[in-house]
Amino acid sequence: MKRVLVTGGAGYIGSHVVKLLGERGYEVKVYDNLSTGHRESVLYGDLIVGDLSDTKLLRTTLTDFAPDVVMHFAAFIEVEESVRQPLKYYRNNACNTMNLLNVMQECGIGNFIFSSTAAVYGLPEFTPVSEDAPLVPINPYGQSKRCVEGALMDISQAGAVKYISLRYFNVAGADPDGKLGQKYENPTHLITRALKTAKGEFEKFQMFGTDYPTPDGTCIRDYIHVTDLVEAHILAMEYLPGSDRSGIFNLGYGHGYSVREVIDIAKKVTGTDFRVEETGRREGDPIELVADSSRIRKDLGWRPGYDDLEFIIKTAWDWERSL
Repeated sequence: MKRVLVTGGAGYIGSHVVKLLGERGYEVKVYDNLSTGHRESVLYGDLIVGDLSDTKLLRTTLTDFAPDVVMHFAAFIEVEESVRQPLKYYRNNACNTMNLLNVMQECGIGNFIFSSTAAVYGLPEFTPVSEDAPLVPINPYGQSKRCVEGALMDISQAGAVKYISLRYFNVAGADPDGKLGQKYENPTHLITRALKTAKGEFEKFQMFGTDYPTPDGTCIRDYIHVTDLVEAHILAMEYLPGSDRSGIFNLGYGHGYSVREVIDIAKKVTGTDFRVEETGRREGDPIELVADSSRIRKDLGWRPGYDDLEFIIKTAWDWERSL
C-alpha cells in the first residue's frame, strides 16, 4: 500500500501518522476540516480542507487520489463535552464515519484503519483489559466509537471493507524530533494539563479522587507514547493486504501509573513544584485502566520503543516549551 488518505491528519495523532508516512515514502493526502487540527501540523502531502459530511468533496477526493487505504482520525474526543453535547459526537464520530465508509464503498476502496478508544470498555471489571472484554461505554464519546466498531463488523462480514480497529489507551508525549505535539487550548489530558500548570498557564492542577482502592488512592492509567502508537498504525496498514480477516487491537504498554506518580514525574521533569489541589472523584472514572496488548504484539509484531513515562513527559515538556 503506497497511497494513504488520512482523515483528521492535521490533529495531534493524525499529524504524527502523516509525518511518519511521509518519512517512509508513502504518498499521503490529508482530509481535515481544521475544527481542532492545525494547517501547519501537516508536514507531508496535500491538505484538503473539508468536512466528512460533504459527500461531494469526499467523493471527488477519493476518486482523484484513489488511496489504497484510509486512516480515519477525524473525531471529537472530549468525554465531558460528549456528555453535554451528545448529538455533536454522534453526528461527527458516527454519522460522518458512516458517510466516509459509504463513499469508500462507492469508490471501491476497501481498506480502513479506525482510530478507536479504550472508552468502549466503560468501567471494566478486570484489568489488564483484553479485546474480548464486554463493551459497555458509559459516555456518548465511547458509545459513538462503539457504534462505528459495530458497523465495521457488519460491513466487513458483507465483504465491503477490511479493517483494523485500534483501541487507544492514554496517548501522550510528542514527536522526539520536536516538530509536532499537542496544541489544545484547554486540554483535559492529565499530562498536558500538568505541564501547562508547570508553565504557569493554569493556577493549579486538580487531582480528582484520592480515595480509590489503589496503592496511593489515585486512579491508574496506561500511558503510551504517540510515536509507538503511530508505529502500530503502519504495522496495521501493512497487515491488512496479507490477512483474510479484519482485526481489533488494544494499544497500551500493559502497565499503569497513578495520577500521583504522573504528577511527581512531571514535577521532576519540569523542575517546578506546581500547585496541586486534591478534590473529589470525577463521575465515571475507572479505578484502573490498563491494556492487555499481547494480541498486537503477537499478531502484528508490535515492539514499542518508548515505554518510559519520564521520557514521554520529557518529550511533551520539550514541545510545550517550544510553543
